[in-house]
Amino acid sequence: MSQEEKNPTRRDALKTLAGSVGSIISFPILPRTASSEQPEVSGGHHAHPQPSPSAKPVELRFFTRREKETLDILTDLIIPADHHSPGARAANVSEFIDRVVSVSPEVTQRLWREGLVELDRLTQERVGKVFVQASPEEQTAILREISQNEQNPQTLLERFFRELKNRTIDGYYTSEIGIHQELRYRGNRWMKDFPGCTHPEHLA
Repeated sequence: MSQEEKNPTRRDALKTLAGSVGSIISFPILPRTASSEQPEVSGGHHAHPQPSPSAKPVELRFFTRREKETLDILTDLIIPADHHSPGARAANVSEFIDRVVSVSPEVTQRLWREGLVELDRLTQERVGKVFVQASPEEQTAILREISQNEQNPQTLLERFFRELKNRTIDGYYTSEIGIHQELRYRGNRWMKDFPGCTHPEHLA
């Protein structure tokens, strides 16, 4: 057994939970809140659009630019780039989340907005600066702190983290990077022959 097989990465675990590309759209790594909604994605396997590096900044529907900057960091901490494929920031997951939240119920929108404010407050309390100004190590420590009770969140930040993690995974695994580079999905492929079952008892 290889060292990689002995020590599966967090991304390997996420892919296992995803199961297959056909279930990526809605697989629940964590229990979803009843109020959570996401934009309709046609075709099941279609990736959400990603602007080219030279494209103008996408017009945000809900978050401010500063809030998006925080989300870029948070989502990339949850699904970072590795040797296999780019991470959540490269997949424009924050823009996916912006579209989702813009059409979500008010209670969900309030969770995101208040959660981001509370995140800055906690970071200020812990390290004397807002989240985007903290070092990568400090940001990771804050994220680890608010994720401690993700299976049974009680506080605002714990609920915010659970929603953030769900949406990060949804966005990543419905992006072109997540589907084609991470999961290596190639779509339906033509087969020259289809031998069918080869068990003798099932042959006609």
